[in-house]
Amino acid sequence: MSDSLLSVGKIVNTHGIRGELKVLLQTDFPEVRFAPKRRLIMVHPETGEQSTVVVQSARPYKQMYIVQFAEFSNINEVEKYKGYELKVSKSETVELPENEYYFHEIIGCRVVSDENEDLGEIIEILRPGANDVWVVKLPSGKQLLLPVIDDVVLDVSIKDKLVRVHVMEGLL
Repeated sequence: MSDSLLSVGKIVNTHGIRGELKVLLQTDFPEVRFAPKRRLIMVHPETGEQSTVVVQSARPYKQMYIVQFAEFSNINEVEKYKGYELKVSKSETVELPENEYYFHEIIGCRVVSDENEDLGEIIEILRPGANDVWVVKLPSGKQLLLPVIDDVVLDVSIKDKLVRVHVMEGLL
């Protein structure tokens, strides 16, 4: 799979008999990603085979979206696409407000304490509730869980792939 693509959803099931699909969202901008006439790339989960589809219509449904693609008009045509990822090119990212970042921009950043101690690299982002938690792989191989709050995250430089943090008592 190409690194130049960003996931926006995953097809989890069909909906009705007219070729609509249930899509589990992996984007904070579903109204942009699933707008009519929007092009998306469907990627096979195992082979990575890609095909382009055009959104005909989309609407929120429970914790998902129901999406109809212009290329399909009945359930028999879409049944085989269960499990496929829906992606867009990285060049189509929506501009974020200051001090907000995409996951792909944060993962891989080096983490340095406010005392210039190298803490490791961000390998994962968890979303347990009130705030995100960045999982940092320490040089020892252990993991450090950093809450993404103003008292801990002091500075983020996407350009330098560097995050400066204050390690509060009890975090290490």
